[in-house]
Amino acid sequence: MDKLQRYRMVCTLSFGDIYGQIVIWLIVIFLSLATALALWSTTRQIYALATVGLILVLSLPFLLFAFVTTLLNHIEFTPLTLEETTRTSPVNLPPQETAQVIS
Repeated sequence: MDKLQRYRMVCTLSFGDIYGQIVIWLIVIFLSLATALALWSTTRQIYALATVGLILVLSLPFLLFAFVTTLLNHIEFTPLTLEETTRTSPVNLPPQETAQVIS
């Protein structure tokens, strides 16, 4: 174990991978708003707000879990050979100049 192996991390996530999750989340939001609208009356306003809050609070952890697992499934680590570097684009650094002390 003289040298540590270098790896390149590549994220292959695209919008199409999470598109279905976004559509399902929008359906959940619209259903909760429709439920709130159905429950809305002069005497049941608190029930309507509680229903929206409950649906959103209960569905948010599942949405976050789906996003995070989808992201983690699309991260790839590939080992680098000795000739490859970890930089993906050249860095243009200005030439280093030595500092002069003025006394």
